Formats: sequence, C-alpha cells, structure tokens
Amino acid sequence: MRRIRAAATGAVMLSLALTASACGGGSSTGGGSNDSPEELTYWASNQGAGIEIDKKVLRPELDKFEKQTGIKVKLEVVPWSDLLNRILTATTSGQGPDVLNIGNTWSASLQATGALQPWDAEQFEKIGGKDRFVDSALGSTGAAGQDPAAVPLYSMAYALYYNKQMFADAGIDGPPATWDELAAAGKKLSKDGKWGMGVEGSNPAENIHHAFVFAKQHGADFFTADGKADFTSDGAVAAVKRYVDLMAKDKVIAPGNAEYAQNQSVSDFAKGKTGMLLWQSASANLESQGMSEDAYGIAPVPVRSGTPGTGKQVNSMVAGINLAVFKNSDNLDGATEFVKFMTSDAEQKILNTAYSSIPPVKAAQEDPAFGSPANAVLKDTLATSAVALPQVPDESQFETAVGTAVKELFADAAAGREVTTGSVKAALTKAQQQMPRK
Repeated sequence: MRRIRAAATGAVMLSLALTASACGGGSSTGGGSNDSPEELTYWASNQGAGIEIDKKVLRPELDKFEKQTGIKVKLEVVPWSDLLNRILTATTSGQGPDVLNIGNTWSASLQATGALQPWDAEQFEKIGGKDRFVDSALGSTGAAGQDPAAVPLYSMAYALYYNKQMFADAGIDGPPATWDELAAAGKKLSKDGKWGMGVEGSNPAENIHHAFVFAKQHGADFFTADGKADFTSDGAVAAVKRYVDLMAKDKVIAPGNAEYAQNQSVSDFAKGKTGMLLWQSASANLESQGMSEDAYGIAPVPVRSGTPGTGKQVNSMVAGINLAVFKNSDNLDGATEFVKFMTSDAEQKILNTAYSSIPPVKAAQEDPAFGSPANAVLKDTLATSAVALPQVPDESQFETAVGTAVKELFADAAAGREVTTGSVKAALTKAQQQMPRK
C-alpha cells in the first residue's frame, strides 16, 4: 500500500465495522446478486503522480473490458488520504462499489468486517487459479488459515533511490548498505541548501512501513504470536528511535519533512533537493516529474549490518495493492469477470508497467518488460527479504496509532526537542493504549 490519512476516526470506524452486519456493495439485502449485470462501480487507488494520470492509465483498459464483456465500469480514483475511511463507511452503510482496490496491509482488518467476498478455491478457479500468483503477494491477502479477502493486483517493495550526480559530487562511491553508512553519506550530501534524504514525516502509513522494517531488523514485532499489541519492546523502541534520529540526531533530513504527507519527498528527490529517497516502486512517479532514469540508482534498503536476507535482515515490507469484491455487489458475476480481466497476463503487463510496480502474477512477472535493473532489485527484495505486515484484525488501527506516534516524534525533532529512548517509549505506550482491548 501507499498513502493513508492519520485519521483519529479510523480506528473507531473499524471497531464499529467489525460488529456491523451490513456489508458494502450495491445490494440493499445484505447479500450479493446479479441484479445489475450491465454495470460495475470500481474504486481505484491513486497509484500515479495524480488522479488524472490514473484515469489516463485506467480508462482505456476499462473501455477494453466493456468492449469484451458489455459491462460498463464507472471509475472513481480515490486518494489514499480518503480510501480507508471511504471503505469503512461503505462496510457500515451497505453502500459501496462493486470492486475496489485496497492496500494489502488492510486485508485482514477488512476481512474481519465480513464485507468482502472470500476467495476460496472455487472463486480462484474462475480467474485462472490461485497458483498463478506469487507467494509473497498471496501472503498479504488476509489472515492465516482463512480464504483470502482479496486478490493481488500490484506488487511493490521499498528500495533506496539515490542521485548519482549528487553522490559523485560528494565523493560517495556507492549506495549505503547499512544505516551507519546511510547517515554518513547523508551528512556529506546535506549542504548548500540540499539534504541527504527525504521522508514523509506526517504520513502515518509511510511511517509505519519504515518502523515495521526497522523493528524486524531489531528482532522485534509489534504483535505477539496470539495477535496482541506489543509496541514497547526494546527492539521496537530502538527501531523507531533509529528512524526518527535520521532527522533528530544525524541531521540528514530537513526539519520541514516533518510536515510532508503528500509525496513531497518524491518531488524533492526528483528536483535534486535531496540525495536519497526510500520509496515503493518510484520509477514511474519520478519519470512523471521529469527525472531521467539515468539520473538515479536503486539499491536495497539498508540493514543494520551485512547483506539483506531473511529474518532480522528484512529490508522491506511486502507492499502492494489488492483487488477486492464487496460481498453484496449487485453484479457478482461481472465483478469476478473484472478481477479476471485485471489480473490477466496481458493486463498485468500493461498496468504494472504504467505504475513501475511488479506483477504479482507469475507469468507476467517473468516478462522481459520487468527485467530492468530497478525491477531486478524489487523482485529480489520481494522474493528474499520482504515480510508482510501483521495480518491481524487490528492491523489498520496499528498503522494509525503507531504511524501517528512517529509523526509526533518527527514534529518534536523538527522543533528541536530532544528525542530520547524514554520519549519514544512514552509515545509507543500511548499508541498501544489506543488499541482495542483483548
């Protein structure tokens, strides 16, 4: 997944949704039907540099689907800042789209509402079979032991993007492989009004992605094995502090980044204002902002030491977008046909090329179109050193609570207030107190 608003209402709305009997979709009966076989409503997530760019990418493909099936698709591209709350409102009101994109980290939380159609073996057969999809993508489609709540659409991984010319000018030989090396490189780059790295400090989802990866590198998880929140372990505290210290202690991130929440860090990197960027599959976004692919390099996200691998050397969460169907859609058959179309080999190549993401469909992923050096880094990360965020019902509340805590710590750093181990633990304690009690 990408952007999500730090909405205080998000956790409350999800708690309500978990107890609601109504599901999203077009039918008022609480169950699905095929009463409207000639049309579908599709909520797409904002994957490109802007909503209009997404419409230009998607509309020709949706017209192609209409020509093939006779089903007209009403498209709405929903900003990430609104998407989760829009979905949660639909789960409680019973009024929503037929098909929608969801951030893959929300899969288990939305699965728990009962609003989404489960994808059992029979449903998967209708779209060509479950074995068409790569394992890493299927691992972020819902809780373990349950039928998936959605189908993988776009796969992504975090990588380190670095400005080749700025590195050369600063005398840096290559991309940093560890956090100490990143801090050292960032200090060399932070001069003459430019900064070592950019972040989206005011974006809870972006914050939680990095906090999660840092925590895994410190041998920590934010949930216990039985799904209870565990935000204040020594490893989790150290991980969050290490991330915020890039601004607070190392001074390689501009204080103004504490207010970034709308891809400003990507724009700064594209304009040569920062030398490094940690981002999900950024190539298409950078190109749309005028940055040549030759101007930057791409490398795995740094780790504490050594070479990325499995376990504590995780260097990305399994990022991506899933495609879901509301259980009470009034065009269930058409919705299934739409999912089949969007995950077909041909469409996977078109759509993932447009968004510089990686196809979660095996045959499409093996296409030469996804064999560039940048894609090689992303595919290797997904295959060997990426881990899914916790697939638990409380996951979306976790994103909001901990992501907002990190946002507040960045605000402290920007204001010159000291960020200590104690202040980090206090912030994470407050976040844990906001979680539903078990």
